[in-house]
Amino acid sequence: MTSQPTFTPDAELTADEARRIVLAAQGLLGAPDRRAGVLGVLHSLGAVQLDTISTLARSHELVPYSRLGPVGRSTVESAYWSGETAFEYWSHAACVLPMSTWPDFAFRRRHYRGRGHLWGHQVSKESFDTVLGRLRTEGPLTATALGGAKNKGEWWDWSETKIAVERALAFGDVVCVRRDGWKRVYDLPERVVPATLLAEEPDDAECLRRLVRLAGRQLGVATRADLMDQYRLTRAQVDAALPGSGLVPVAVAGWGARAAREGVWADPDALAAPPRGRHRATLLSPFDSLVWDRPRTARVFGGFEHRLEAYVPAAKRVHGYFVMPILVGGRLVGRVDPAREGRTLVARRMSFEAGAAVGERVLAGAADALRAAAGWVGCDDVRIEALDHESTRARLTALLAG
Repeated sequence: MTSQPTFTPDAELTADEARRIVLAAQGLLGAPDRRAGVLGVLHSLGAVQLDTISTLARSHELVPYSRLGPVGRSTVESAYWSGETAFEYWSHAACVLPMSTWPDFAFRRRHYRGRGHLWGHQVSKESFDTVLGRLRTEGPLTATALGGAKNKGEWWDWSETKIAVERALAFGDVVCVRRDGWKRVYDLPERVVPATLLAEEPDDAECLRRLVRLAGRQLGVATRADLMDQYRLTRAQVDAALPGSGLVPVAVAGWGARAAREGVWADPDALAAPPRGRHRATLLSPFDSLVWDRPRTARVFGGFEHRLEAYVPAAKRVHGYFVMPILVGGRLVGRVDPAREGRTLVARRMSFEAGAAVGERVLAGAADALRAAAGWVGCDDVRIEALDHESTRARLTALLAG
């Protein structure tokens, strides 16, 4: 049993200082690195979560858009699925990851292999060997080409072939570095992962040290629970890795007794150079790494409650189907549930934070974020349907028109 690291703060931060460090670490404060582009965003965030839902665009497209502004779909696809720069694996969830982190997940591949199954799915050795044999002789294939991704039931009713190839993916016997449409293309690691990375096989302790260090840089300022959530690590794993991670213990005023009790760590480089620059006004995917951890989002952004309601029955939804937080001036000021009707972006429901002063800066930023998103997806008009703060409608409409 590992002992919990001693927590003696090396620095004290205000809540605003911590929030600005978080925003800078997430690429949402300061000038965007357009030369590094989408791949640069992927490297700085460490993981971009994948999801099938598409309203304005799919989440993996919305994430770089929020940092860089208008980026073409082909640019995003090339960065993620060129076959050389990234791979898909289980991280925070199903994510696109920089290829450079392939060795860091050796501990997880070993864990899945030792467990022997994937989420309780069982598969015969014959099916498993057949999948690997076909990939070896025929080259990269989708699950459909291998024999079909699912049975005749619901979408989660995977076929034996799909179970086999996903199990092989979890073990590291196959890898996905490309997609055909939205279908994973499976290949053998030795054909696509650079030999130097493939040969690197760090032990579990080294993998965990690297991932905790990366999580600290990606989050900027983080509690122990935040570090755990970033790559879905256990408390024991994080506690064992923290002493060698290089992260600095800090105290953050206003983050509450629980954070003070369990400890907060920061990226030392972020502490050495306090972030400066312009805040982005943008809409965020509900799967964006800035907000994917609900307790952290509430702590960093003054109680902002973020919840994806796509899987909530329609009658029980509060804010809508694909609720996108609105970021203005470095704060989460409201939410919008967007849709498209022809060349019109429709805000099916829009609200501002109840405690926020819905002033000119917030309204102007929200209008800018809506107009920019509309232009990015090929819309030339914005229409607001339900608006929780009805008194703001006239001014918001004027700002959208202007």
